[in-house]
Amino acid sequence: MGRSMKDNELGRLSPLILALDTPDLERAVEIAGEVKEHVDIVKVGLQLFSSEGPDAVRRLKYEGFEVFLDLKLNDIPNTVVSACLALCELEPLMLTLHAMGGQEMMRSARRAVGERCSEAGVRRTLMIGVTVLTSLDLLALKKIGVDYPVEEEVVRLAKLVRDSGLDGLVTSPLETRSVRHAVGEESILITPGVRIARMDKDDQLRVATPGEAVRSGADFLVVGRPILTAEEPRKVAAEILNDAGRH
Repeated sequence: MGRSMKDNELGRLSPLILALDTPDLERAVEIAGEVKEHVDIVKVGLQLFSSEGPDAVRRLKYEGFEVFLDLKLNDIPNTVVSACLALCELEPLMLTLHAMGGQEMMRSARRAVGERCSEAGVRRTLMIGVTVLTSLDLLALKKIGVDYPVEEEVVRLAKLVRDSGLDGLVTSPLETRSVRHAVGEESILITPGVRIARMDKDDQLRVATPGEAVRSGADFLVVGRPILTAEEPRKVAAEILNDAGRH
């Protein structure tokens, strides 16, 4: 992927990714359209994809958006490879895998997608690793058998993602600085859990402001409910970009 791609191709895109966390495709298209002057990439996650399937990706691409397909794939390598090959036919900009699936799973998926896209002559989907969900804290990790502090576990998995050949990572704003230091400048860092000071945290425990996230090394910021539930979504999107210093 390399720094040049971040500076050139990805650098032309708005750093604000709108998370379309709704099961209703028409509602997703409506809200995305309201903030289109501020947003180039929309996130299609499990909620929308489970409800609408591949049509959600096709429709949003038709509406002029790049798609961050956030499905956090995690299964045996052959199963994940098959899923990735099917999904890359939709030509999303990015696709997520869960680092807990292991290095073989991530390496196999990255290699298979690269080969398929090269054969088809299409842009390769960027493969993004997920480490520790922003809804988890130290107590939650201990309950599932992880005894490391949150930041230590995130950095450990971030290095595994990098060493597996993936293009970037999803990282909470509180670990972004440590992850950037651990994986270097070439990795794409995508940060959810971003709120401007007056916003509620909702169910995300590890949050920060847009400006804090960008200064820590984030390339893209993922925001959902603060925009989806706003009376003036366009105004909130602009405020987030202003706080990030990227408007």
